[in-house]
Amino acid sequence: MINPLRGMKDLTFEESERFNFIIDTASTIAKRYGYGYIETPILEETALFKRSVGDSSDIVSKEMYQFEDKGGNDVCMRPEGTAGVVRSFVHAKLDRQPMKQKIYYYGPMFRYERPQKGRLREFHQFGCERFGEASVYEDFTIITMISQIFEALGIGFDLQINSLGCP
Repeated sequence: MINPLRGMKDLTFEESERFNFIIDTASTIAKRYGYGYIETPILEETALFKRSVGDSSDIVSKEMYQFEDKGGNDVCMRPEGTAGVVRSFVHAKLDRQPMKQKIYYYGPMFRYERPQKGRLREFHQFGCERFGEASVYEDFTIITMISQIFEALGIGFDLQINSLGCP
């Protein structure tokens, strides 16, 4: 019998129902806040992540599924979502539009690390990115949105806010 690769997991019918409920709930609330969905490729150029998270970070130096494709390109399976979303945003020239942009995404991410309880090599990430405006109000809005997602999913949480560099 062939088993899933180490650190990978099949979703059974019940688990996939739960997974879809989580994504549907988070997506509905993100749309309510004016976020639009974007989907990026699972395979990206390795240079994208070297540039965004740093050449010497653990993600780049130890945890990426990285290989040379048949065309000789250095590629990897995305280890996180933000870098690909930013690349897509710039590639589509959305950075040249005068209005602020709100984008949400979700999908599988891959990191070659030692599997342990609650941490797999393939995991799913839901994220929101804002472009064009940085303000305390926008920070408050995204915190409120996340709180509403957790409440809608019945996840108990304790919100603690910190600030770097501000007295």
